[in-house]
Amino acid sequence: MRTKLDYHLEDPTWCPGCGIYAIFDALKSAVVSLKIEPEQLVIVTGIGCHGRLNSYFNAYGFHGLHGRVLPVATGIKLSNPELHVVAVSGDGDAYSIGIGHFIHALRKNISITYLVVDNRIYALTQGQTSPTSNLGFVSKSSPYGSKEYPLDGPQLALAAGGTFIARGFSGDPSHLAGLIKRGMSHNGFALIEALSPCVTQNKVNTYGWFKKNICRLEEDSSFNPRDKKKAWERSSTEGKIPVGLIYKEEKSSFEELVLPDREKPLVFNDLKININKFESILEKFK
Repeated sequence: MRTKLDYHLEDPTWCPGCGIYAIFDALKSAVVSLKIEPEQLVIVTGIGCHGRLNSYFNAYGFHGLHGRVLPVATGIKLSNPELHVVAVSGDGDAYSIGIGHFIHALRKNISITYLVVDNRIYALTQGQTSPTSNLGFVSKSSPYGSKEYPLDGPQLALAAGGTFIARGFSGDPSHLAGLIKRGMSHNGFALIEALSPCVTQNKVNTYGWFKKNICRLEEDSSFNPRDKKKAWERSSTEGKIPVGLIYKEEKSSFEELVLPDREKPLVFNDLKININKFESILEKFK
């Protein structure tokens, strides 16, 4: 039986108190619970503080370009659907330069688990306003306060046809681990946004601020995450930020619809060219 130590490749070097430590731990807990071997897991990261995560995690990893996490993760999943593919982005990586890929991955329903580390700021590049920064947020790029309204990732995912949408908090890693486990078990695209304070650059959205401004959906007995109307109402309500499973539905995944044989991954196909067939195809173009 493996433990979290089996997936701990080396000690991270994030700022002391960074919420990504808890996300790193929650992901390890989920993988242990699901009994996934290191060679069965691929972690794809983008540009940002989160991008170092796969360097510390004992599994396959790919560190991609800014905003291009999902195309890489999609290629891996379609090449070998037997692999568990976890993509990790920051709020800027996911909801700014990568937002086009995000929407299309949602509507295609590719079986990827997408962790979005939301610290409401561009932390790695010294604290500029991000797509999730609040209106009026003062930063190095908005010294007079942001004049832009914030984007809500889970709400956007719901509108784009997402089939598994959840939000957790790095201040509650056990709850977050449970959401990640459920997302990794989902047949289709799973978005798990993790509210994660940046203790160095963001002095507003702190652990204390989040604890005062979040509410657990599990504590509302009237809420049903399979009711899309209810999910939309809760995700759209002004006030406290809902955390927990926001929405879930069953729908065929993209790889089920496009791959001829999921039991025979493309990576194991014999790609040697049949010269006779190749020449017969060329003859048609003469």
